Amino acid sequence: MAQRQTKTPAKARLSADDWADAALTAIGEGGTAAVAVEPLAVRLGTTKGSFYWHFSGRDALIEAALDRWAELHTERMISEVEAEPDPRGRVRLLFAAAITSAASDRLEVSLLATAQDPRVAAALRRVTERRVAYVGELFAGLGFPAAEAARRGLLAYSVYLGHVQLGHAVPSVVPNGDELGTYLDEALDALMTP
Repeated sequence: MAQRQTKTPAKARLSADDWADAALTAIGEGGTAAVAVEPLAVRLGTTKGSFYWHFSGRDALIEAALDRWAELHTERMISEVEAEPDPRGRVRLLFAAAITSAASDRLEVSLLATAQDPRVAAALRRVTERRVAYVGELFAGLGFPAAEAARRGLLAYSVYLGHVQLGHAVPSVVPNGDELGTYLDEALDALMTP
C-alpha cells in the first residue's frame, strides 16, 4: 500500500513592507535600538536570508520603516480624511483618528523620544512639516486667511502632540470614552472658531 504524502502549505513570501512593519513595531517598543535582524526574523517566522533579500543592512531597514511610518500614519490618513466632503468634518475626523491611533500605539512617542537619531530626526521633520501644512490647509478650507490658517494648523498639531505625550506618560489625566469625544469637540471648536 502506497503511503500518502501530504504537502505542507508553502509560507507566503515576506515583502519589504512586512519587514518594515515589524521594524516599526520594534521601534514602538524600544526605539531604533530595538531594530535587530535576528529577533525580527524570529518574530516574522523566517530567516535572516529573507531580510537580506530585501535590504542591504539594518540602516536600510530603519529607513524603509520610517518611510512606511510616513506612508501609513500620514499619507494614508490624509487620503482617508480627504474623502470627507465637509471641511469641519475633515478636521474632526483627522483628530479623532490620529488621537485614537496614537493612544493605542507607542510608535509616535517612541519616535519623538529617539529624535536625536539623524534618521529619525529627518523623518520627523519631513512628516511634521507635511502634517502641519496639511492641517493648515484644512483651516484655510474653513475660510481662515493663509497666515492664520498656518498658525492654527501649528497650534492644532501642538495640541495633538501634547495629548499623545500625556496619554502615554500620564494616562490618568487625559479623558477617554465619551469624555474624549467631548474633549475633542471642545478643543476643535476652540480652534475652528474665528
